[in-house]
Amino acid sequence: MTPDLGHPVQIAYAVSPDRDLNDVASDFRSRTGAGPFVVAPHIALRSSIVNGVVAPFDHSSAYGQWGDVMVELLQEHTAPIVTATGVHHMAFMVEALQRAIETCARHGWEVVLDAETKGGQRFVFCDARPDLGHLVELYEPTPALLAFYEHIRSIRA
Repeated sequence: MTPDLGHPVQIAYAVSPDRDLNDVASDFRSRTGAGPFVVAPHIALRSSIVNGVVAPFDHSSAYGQWGDVMVELLQEHTAPIVTATGVHHMAFMVEALQRAIETCARHGWEVVLDAETKGGQRFVFCDARPDLGHLVELYEPTPALLAFYEHIRSIRA
């Protein structure tokens, strides 16, 4: 990746909405050794723009640690951005979100989701599927986000 993106801090896998996320997390742990997982159902968002249009993005996620990388098991409940199983996105903590978005745009990876959590954390998904096979998630480090990453690291068994 370019210096504007740095290195991935998280790998996320798409989970079918008809599966129980707790069961998926338990199975993923038993097969890979990742986790334990913290499940966050229907993560509240302050705002979301999907493909350039104000629209809901309802999702649940399970978060665990896999070596040095966080794993997210992501389940989309609204019209899915990613319909396939497998890698949903790779996440990058970036110094300057707008500059990273521009870097992605130069690669042809347009923003497909621009959202903000109720806690004020902005994140975007850029569509790198034609080149990489998955989305690229971008967000800036904030005290709350860094604390969350540390919490997930600290619960490794």
